[in-house]
Amino acid sequence: MSFNNSIGTPEQLSDPDYTPPLAQAIPLGIQHVLAMFVSNVTPAIIVCGAAGFGFGSNSPDFPQMIYMIQMSMFFAGVATLFQTIGFGPVGARLPIVQGTSFAFLPIMIPLVAGKGVDAMGALFCGVLVGGIFHALLGTVIGKIRFALPPLVTGLVVLMIGLALVKVGIQYAAGGVPAIGKPEFGSLQNWSVALVVIVVTLGLKFIKRGMMSTAAVLIGILVGYIVAYFMGMVQFDNIGRAASFAMPDPFHFGFEFSVAAIIGFCAMAFVSAVETVGDVSGITKGGAKREATSKEISGATYADGIGSAIAGLFGALPNTSFSQNVGLIAMTGVMSRHVVTFGAIFLILCGLIPKIGAIISTVPIEVLGGGVIVMFGMVCSAGVSMLADVNWNPRNMVIFSVSLSVGLGLQLVPEALQHVPGTAKVLLASGLLPAAFLAIFLNLVLPEELADA
Repeated sequence: MSFNNSIGTPEQLSDPDYTPPLAQAIPLGIQHVLAMFVSNVTPAIIVCGAAGFGFGSNSPDFPQMIYMIQMSMFFAGVATLFQTIGFGPVGARLPIVQGTSFAFLPIMIPLVAGKGVDAMGALFCGVLVGGIFHALLGTVIGKIRFALPPLVTGLVVLMIGLALVKVGIQYAAGGVPAIGKPEFGSLQNWSVALVVIVVTLGLKFIKRGMMSTAAVLIGILVGYIVAYFMGMVQFDNIGRAASFAMPDPFHFGFEFSVAAIIGFCAMAFVSAVETVGDVSGITKGGAKREATSKEISGATYADGIGSAIAGLFGALPNTSFSQNVGLIAMTGVMSRHVVTFGAIFLILCGLIPKIGAIISTVPIEVLGGGVIVMFGMVCSAGVSMLADVNWNPRNMVIFSVSLSVGLGLQLVPEALQHVPGTAKVLLASGLLPAAFLAIFLNLVLPEELADA
């Protein structure tokens, strides 16, 4: 959405406390939500699919996925309000949009793989405790940033993308339940996924502004229409879904899990650093200044508390959404109250299960096309971060060893068959061993090696 001088003066537009006229503020806020909508609900769909009650599973627990989609919207809105309005030291009081994080997926998938809805209690134990730990990082985030230079953070983001590209291909071919059946990888499935990819790439390269920012969403809508005319869309779930429902505390129960707690606490470091980068990007892009320590710590507190509360009600961890950093730079509107309107819209969507049911009618092949693009973009974001690294022999050794071990364990989890349960789950993600190795080697290998 473009804007003109009626929204405010340049000084007002760069002020987070300024509120534009409602006629412009509300559409701008909804625009922020649309930019992250698909990415926000996708992790819940992937986790349910990995557990065995997602798309195509014919599981009696399928409605639980609709609940998780609903909670993804609701608690993304709540966590966003923590950032834009804040309370006490919590919240950056900047136009930061929160949403469900992809970063935790490589941890969550091994925790729930094939275990059904019964695995969710342990998963949400990890979300809750990890969120509390994440919030505590707000007190020391400035002091631990030294241990996470672009070499480490770029590697971790690249590993997240690499861990997930397999999911995109599986979805585009027909989903996990179709593996081994004749319809898996059929021309029909691939043609629908390719429509999404082509439309998304076309909008990214040809258009500017909101059309480019929301390219994945528009690509999925076009793919959805094509799939509908091919007879691939079923509307049965919409009629069965309620018109209104409140979040349900401990919806999936609660089960203490050491593996989940360690995994979520470890990934909290990565998520916290991602948020620091987003806060810095927003203040530079929208206000042409550096982020203050108070804003960075407040954003980290909001990240963690938002995730912990989400875990209580059956929603996945939240983090700041990088898509909106670019959107703020594009519109030039720094108003946190604009994003507050977007958050309220998300909360209202989260209270209406029929919206979650509508999302669940999207064929998995259509979603696969969007996911292939999204996870490819995660990989490219990691490569972009790595571009800032000085590729001397020391850093090349750190990167190569960490990537080889992490990606290798991810590709050959059978190599861990003699490892105890908790350690096996954590190592099989590939992400945690890669991150740990990169951080450890970066701290212990002397800089003198760089000149060797």
